[in-house]
Amino acid sequence: MIESTAAVAQQYVDAMGSGEPAQLAALFADDLVWHQPGANQFSGDKRGGAAVGEMVGAMMAFSNGTFALAASGAPMINGDMAAVPIRFSGKRDGAEMAMDGIDLLRVVDGKVAEVWLFSADQTAEDAFWGQG
Repeated sequence: MIESTAAVAQQYVDAMGSGEPAQLAALFADDLVWHQPGANQFSGDKRGGAAVGEMVGAMMAFSNGTFALAASGAPMINGDMAAVPIRFSGKRDGAEMAMDGIDLLRVVDGKVAEVWLFSADQTAEDAFWGQG
């Protein structure tokens, strides 16, 4: 299980850096649950890869195509869980956001089944994305 979790976590890191949304979507289980934190327009639980894809597309549009996300360290594995340190940023209409976070993945049968996101400054992230 640990090898599988580590392999999927590394594929997640590689897909984030690729700029190809289809690579990331291919890692998702059909019944994926994505927990988007905060109190902004993108917050809340998303179910399924299509819903996550729609959210990321809307984030890209809202940030005029500047939203970027990349791993900032190696994944840390604990059984079927992987914690991936990340750095994300974006710009829009004179506002900027850049901060660290953690993407926590739960891997089941070689697929990402659940994702929890953590931001270094949720209040600043909410202000950037706007009210929910």
